[in-house]
Amino acid sequence: MVVVSAPSPAADAADVAGLTYEQARDELVAVVSRLEAGGATLEESLALWERGEALAARCQQWLDGARARLDAAREADGDGPSRGAGDDSGS
Repeated sequence: MVVVSAPSPAADAADVAGLTYEQARDELVAVVSRLEAGGATLEESLALWERGEALAARCQQWLDGARARLDAAREADGDGPSRGAGDDSGS
């Protein structure tokens, strides 16, 4: 059996930082599938989990940025800030 060592956390974070939302999401789906399939060693599973956490954080960064851009566009159009799902004021 070949054991593949995981890249260092700093190198992994730099790699993830350059991914588009779609790239990070697609790789995250693949990581989850590999974890769910089982059969990986503990070390491999931990490396996959850590990669998945980094990918999920990158996706969240993209989503947060998109939300901020939408909110800014709404405010510029005079629509005001967006309301949260639980906010029923003005409705």
